[in-house]
Amino acid sequence: MRRGPRGATLPGMSDEQWFYCLKHKTVEGPDGCRAADRLGPYPDRETASRALEIARERTESADEADREWRERGAAPRGGSGD
Repeated sequence: MRRGPRGATLPGMSDEQWFYCLKHKTVEGPDGCRAADRLGPYPDRETASRALEIARERTESADEADREWRERGAAPRGGSGD
């Protein structure tokens, strides 16, 4: 079990951590390459293998949120256009 603050056990969390190495394009455990060369941690090997897909989805979502924010931010206060 993974431990939270003050050593409390967090339910549903294991001690395993998996990473995706950008340098070698492989999934690895915590003793792999340096942190700057990898994404994670992920809760399991399968999720780590999808790291680039997950990153792409998150980037697309953030880009969409930015577009929406810019569109709302360009409107006059109150949004009525009066």
